[in-house]
Amino acid sequence: MARPVRNLARRDRIASHEGVKLDKKSVLGETPMLERLDDRIADPAVYGNPAVYDEIFTSLRRNDPMRWTSPAGYRPFWTVTRYQDIVEIERQNDKFINEPRLNLNLIEDEERVRAGPGRGTTNPMRMLVNMDGAMHRAHRNITQPWFLPASLRKIESDVAALAKEFVDLLEARGGECDFAADVAVWFPLRVIMTILGMPREDDQKMLRLTKGILGAADREIANGLSAGETKRKAIEEFFAHFATPIAERRARPTGDLASVIANAEVDGRPISDVEAISYFVIIATAGHDTTSSSIAGGLHALIHNPSEMEKLRSSPQMLPSAVEEMLRWVSPVKHFFRTATDSYVLRGRSIAAGESLMMCYPSANRDEDVFEDPFSFKIDRAQNRHLAFGFGVHQCLGLHLARLEMKAFFTEFLSRVEHVELAGEPAWIEGSVVSGLKHLPIRYAMRR
Repeated sequence: MARPVRNLARRDRIASHEGVKLDKKSVLGETPMLERLDDRIADPAVYGNPAVYDEIFTSLRRNDPMRWTSPAGYRPFWTVTRYQDIVEIERQNDKFINEPRLNLNLIEDEERVRAGPGRGTTNPMRMLVNMDGAMHRAHRNITQPWFLPASLRKIESDVAALAKEFVDLLEARGGECDFAADVAVWFPLRVIMTILGMPREDDQKMLRLTKGILGAADREIANGLSAGETKRKAIEEFFAHFATPIAERRARPTGDLASVIANAEVDGRPISDVEAISYFVIIATAGHDTTSSSIAGGLHALIHNPSEMEKLRSSPQMLPSAVEEMLRWVSPVKHFFRTATDSYVLRGRSIAAGESLMMCYPSANRDEDVFEDPFSFKIDRAQNRHLAFGFGVHQCLGLHLARLEMKAFFTEFLSRVEHVELAGEPAWIEGSVVSGLKHLPIRYAMRR
């Protein structure tokens, strides 16, 4: 049954603004068919099926690029699907802010978080990604020097050694493996854990907890629990686990990134335990999960485009542009929200203060107005200013590290693996925030 529109006058304004002739129901999704479309936009399973995602969002870009969306169980929002619109939003970080709403979550899960002890917010952690303005700048500056190219040059040889280690693991598997689960997730995880100063015995737990937070909506990962419960348990375990290294680094700093975070100060005061642990969480999870998705998705794209694979083998100097195309192609971050601080008109739609907008990055990276032949994977694509890392002041902190890791891994992989093909059906994580391949069965032969 159709849900009532919360503001009829506003509905009319959207439909008639600046002479735009639109059927009110097509804008607001009041008919059963269009209501189902709103539900699909929010459905984690859609994000686990790239073909379905592309079909839905290609249609949205063409017919309803700024869609007022009211899925069942969620607070409504604008679905923003075109590249230039996302850039316009992200470059105005004073008009569109992160803090009130960062991701798509069920109302019942948001309210459960809000009701928690000392919360008063729907964000379960105090992370860099849900801060704004001076607070965001101050917290970003704590670790940004570690992720600049000049600093990363100091660890290039370490990253290359780890890439070799994990291609050695591939060789030890004997010619067949689940590349996503057996190799791709572990390499960037070990890189970021090394930078943090965390021991190898923590890697298994870190991967499990990362899946619990970023893959909470995936039915295989959740294993019968609700997404909200899966995420809640993972966050609680994260907080319990990282309390110890924070206390240790405050008592005896060791010079690693964990020590920098644990002993950080903002405006002359030490950051709180909640802020420190939240910082650990965002670095440890986003610091590897998006890169592993890009590595697995990049290999999948090369397998499906053997001419591009051979082009890259014969011209390894093209690897930097190939990495950019892998990032565009995979777009592991599926969305972030912004909230309007004042009324604003975008693409003929009147956005009211307090309304939220879901920026759909994979859709932007398939925008036909920006990318020529966007559904073709081209390692030598020119003018590839994709939004896989976002845009503006909130652009991904670890973008240079991700590029370094991908170049190191594929340099090692392509020099040692002579042939690779699919050995089964790939599977993607069902998740609307950050997701990528969870299974990529491959068969391969190493060079003699």
